[in-house]
Amino acid sequence: MPSRGRHVTMLTEGTYPHVHGGVSTWCDQLVRGMPEVDFDVLALTGSGREPVTWDLPSNVVRHTAFPLWGPAPVRARRAPRGRERRRFLDTYERLLLSLLDPGTGYDFGTSLYELAVLARRGRLTAALRSEAALRSLMWTWAMPHLPTRAARPTVHDALTATDLLEHALRPLAARISTGGVAHAVSSGLATLPALAARHFEGVPFLLTEHGIYLRERYLGYRTEKQSWPVKALMLAFYRELNTLGYREADLITPCNRYNRRWEERGGAPADRIRTVYNGVDPALFPEAGPEPATPTLSWCGRVDPIKDLETLIRAYAICRAELPALRLRLFGPVPAGNEDYRTRLEKLAAELGVTDGVTFEGRVTDVPSAYAAGSVVVLSSISEGFPFSLIEAMSCGRATVSTDVGGVREAVGDTGIVVPPREPAVMAAALSALLGDGARRAELGRLARQRVVDRFTLNRSVDGFRRIYRELAGEDPSPRPDRPAPERRTVRTPALRRTPAALVAGGTPA
Repeated sequence: MPSRGRHVTMLTEGTYPHVHGGVSTWCDQLVRGMPEVDFDVLALTGSGREPVTWDLPSNVVRHTAFPLWGPAPVRARRAPRGRERRRFLDTYERLLLSLLDPGTGYDFGTSLYELAVLARRGRLTAALRSEAALRSLMWTWAMPHLPTRAARPTVHDALTATDLLEHALRPLAARISTGGVAHAVSSGLATLPALAARHFEGVPFLLTEHGIYLRERYLGYRTEKQSWPVKALMLAFYRELNTLGYREADLITPCNRYNRRWEERGGAPADRIRTVYNGVDPALFPEAGPEPATPTLSWCGRVDPIKDLETLIRAYAICRAELPALRLRLFGPVPAGNEDYRTRLEKLAAELGVTDGVTFEGRVTDVPSAYAAGSVVVLSSISEGFPFSLIEAMSCGRATVSTDVGGVREAVGDTGIVVPPREPAVMAAALSALLGDGARRAELGRLARQRVVDRFTLNRSVDGFRRIYRELAGEDPSPRPDRPAPERRTVRTPALRRTPAALVAGGTPA
């Protein structure tokens, strides 16, 4: 039965509705902005025990937490035998060669869909964890012409890689509704159920990228402790999965032109890419009013390494040497698993002698007040999509200094200052210049709010996706009357183990 654009399965990874941040904010905006559409939310999580931190609206008719980690379901513990085992090993070895030796010509997608058949029958986990599969990986790594051979991979390396790959492939077992549109809100693992549903059932597949998933995997693996052969395999897997998602999606909706260029270089057909900017409601983020009496830098987001708060703290220390009264207020939660990162930031502030001026404010419910608390609002990230924290601050009429990543320059235009990432001295110079010029701050803030009103409103963003849903469902994209939403169901799949940061990353929350 056709959905007529009224049923959407939203696929998330490490974000909505379990984590607060920019991607989750965007998801919530989309769901609430279309009360006439029924949403299933299939959320890839770590353990499956993560609490729902968002108040889900009534048109979220089903929410399923799908854990990537923890023990496999009981039905998945029996490995295939006989002819099925031989067929699996042939498929798996072709998958490995497509990743590690692309010159062989084996197609990653063909092998992935064959593994999906096994996953849907509950047999893939046991097959991947078999001794025969482990030998296949060791054999592939040791091929004389491959660089992995020189690294002398060990059995421990093979066990580690197998563990990571098996957990990464678990979403192939997830079944989604065949009567609507599958909307993956990041590239990567969230696309696996959508790819399988499109391949086997013909479900329309929409892909939205905020941060560039593949780029963030490369950034993340720089600090992972695995050996090089393990990293080579996993990064090749993410690279091929990323390319497959770009190639197979019926439509790709980047949130800025930077993402579009990346997607085109990654193999996405240009005629299937349509930029839809993130948006905010200017009424909910009104002009902030007078600046604080004490000169203050304000930052708002989640405390996460990708936000590069080390650079911000170093820049603050440089500015404070010139302006001793200056404060730095950091608004936002510390996600589970990032406690050590906050400790590292506190130690850095102590080493620089600025602990008394830096405050971690925690999560705030009145977000506009966080922007109003600053004379200047700062963004220091090393990766972003089209950051909400930036356009929200702009809507509040605050001058901004931001790093030149993702769609930041596109968002700011000439209404703020953009500096290179990981350059604290350059950021400090920009901040000092703005802090010393009140008239310029006021003018930039005024222009910033006008830019949001003219280009980046919430209504414009939601209406764009409303039309896209109806288009993919084969319906004329004209407005439809609202209707009551049915009762919502929440499904949880229990699991136990903690998730490495390299696997569940989500997009790029603000």
